[in-house]
Amino acid sequence: MSEVKIFPGRFDGRCVTITGAAQGIGLAVATRVAAEGGEVVLVDRAELVHEVAESLRAEGNKAHSVTADLETFEGAEEALAFAVQAAGRLDVLINVVGGTIWAKPYEHYAPDEIEKEIRRSLFPTLWSCRAAAPYLIDQQSGTIVNVSSVATHGVNRVPYAAAKGGVNAITSALALELSQYGVRVVATAPGGTVAPERRVARGPAPQSEQEKAWYQQIVDQTVDSSLLGRYGTLDEQAAAITFLASDEASYITGSVLPVAGGDQG
Repeated sequence: MSEVKIFPGRFDGRCVTITGAAQGIGLAVATRVAAEGGEVVLVDRAELVHEVAESLRAEGNKAHSVTADLETFEGAEEALAFAVQAAGRLDVLINVVGGTIWAKPYEHYAPDEIEKEIRRSLFPTLWSCRAAAPYLIDQQSGTIVNVSSVATHGVNRVPYAAAKGGVNAITSALALELSQYGVRVVATAPGGTVAPERRVARGPAPQSEQEKAWYQQIVDQTVDSSLLGRYGTLDEQAAAITFLASDEASYITGSVLPVAGGDQG
């Protein structure tokens, strides 16, 4: 894998809001957009997001941060209002919030666990798109990049797969609605991605030997489904997302780009 290639100035004059920016893919995207000249607004439910913004400001970047519960419309509405107030406009919204909580065959999911998976990985994108749409329509420009997953075709994650299938549907349907206003809506579908241990966990780690075996089935299927036979990196995911968010992708809308080593999901 080659060294990360930064494109200085690619986001000059652009205000980019990134949800889930405290850790993982969201953090990698926020760091890259800032390095490429963008003014970033970082949104996360974890207070850690303020440390990230402070670190970016210390490097001379324009960065703002806000905590919000994006599983509610009120949280998304407040976050987007903060972004527009802090940065003056909304050029790009990148919806990263989401992630599977449990890993097990569907018959072992409790009803409340199914609902929590849907709230975690569908509603933050659904609500954030709804909160952003009026601003983008008013501007007659802008881009939304959603982060889906190739796990829509994967084992031991049926509720998560359903949520990410919903993100794909949001992307294609909203692109159709907003195209008349000069707004693009696109998505990436990451595959397995190597990342540091999360400082704020999504949920309980596998405990029993059975739970560990179910999780290993996910790992094995993910690697087997990748033509390249490996997990991706955070930089590889951020590269695809920032490309779609930039003017280089100005003729792409309504599309979901798999970033999974050849796994189409």
